[in-house]
Amino acid sequence: MDPLSDVVLLLRPSAAIAKPISAKGRWGVRYDAFDAPGFTIILAGEARLAIEGCEPLRLSRGDFLLLPRTPAFTLSSGDGVFCEPVAPRSEAVRHGEQDGEPDFVALGGSFTFERANNQLLLALLPKLIFIPASDGRATRFRRLIELLSEECTAKLPGSELIVHRMLEVLLVEALRWQDVDRQVPAGILRGLLDPGLARALKAVHADVRANWTVADLANIAGMSRSAFSARFSEALGCAPIEYLARWRIAIAKDALARGTKSLERIADDIGYESASAFSTAFRRHNGCAPGQFARKLT
Repeated sequence: MDPLSDVVLLLRPSAAIAKPISAKGRWGVRYDAFDAPGFTIILAGEARLAIEGCEPLRLSRGDFLLLPRTPAFTLSSGDGVFCEPVAPRSEAVRHGEQDGEPDFVALGGSFTFERANNQLLLALLPKLIFIPASDGRATRFRRLIELLSEECTAKLPGSELIVHRMLEVLLVEALRWQDVDRQVPAGILRGLLDPGLARALKAVHADVRANWTVADLANIAGMSRSAFSARFSEALGCAPIEYLARWRIAIAKDALARGTKSLERIADDIGYESASAFSTAFRRHNGCAPGQFARKLT
């Protein structure tokens, strides 16, 4: 399996909320940061989105937006509008004038990630993914979100599984849309856009048990050891062996959350010589023993 698929599978997106959002006239709302990924697609009209630390965006019909981590943001009809503080809701919302046909309509929502790994893996993803309607692929997201919304409201047998899979598809579609022209921040996406680094990342993910060295990975990438180390650190935000260690710990945390494997089995699966060596590495990365971590999740 490829590295991006590995990351999404460990995130295990689930529990979707999809709802209509509408507005009319002059309006503005402000949301505090909240611990859930958010997405939306604009169905009609326009709105101004301002996220802390980013340039404001003008959202128009057909645009798609995904926030893997949802920071504080404002959504309004335009510049200079007072933005009323509001809290996330699971039902349909209407902003501004309450009567008459809305001049802005969107379909948006949120979902959850597996909490054992969400902070570690979200650090590998971009802060914001914006796909304008002009790109052409936004129509795929509209269809996905409409189907997702239908599945969330129908509550038919098997809905939980279908929603889970559709969220995985939505996330992969949004993430793989990135390209070098969009200044992708440091993380796995940026690494995968570099052919040499992508070969090294695929090798690590294909055999996490191997006793990889920087020289091994540099050879796979077709670079000198020093050039590979520098390019990897710039693209991924950490050194190659540190990335390997983090990925091993991510797999271990997922296994601990599931509670189906012994420490000895987990250690062997991810390339540690013993449960003791694994526990030492785990404590170094997480500040607690594997057993203590597992108990926190129950």
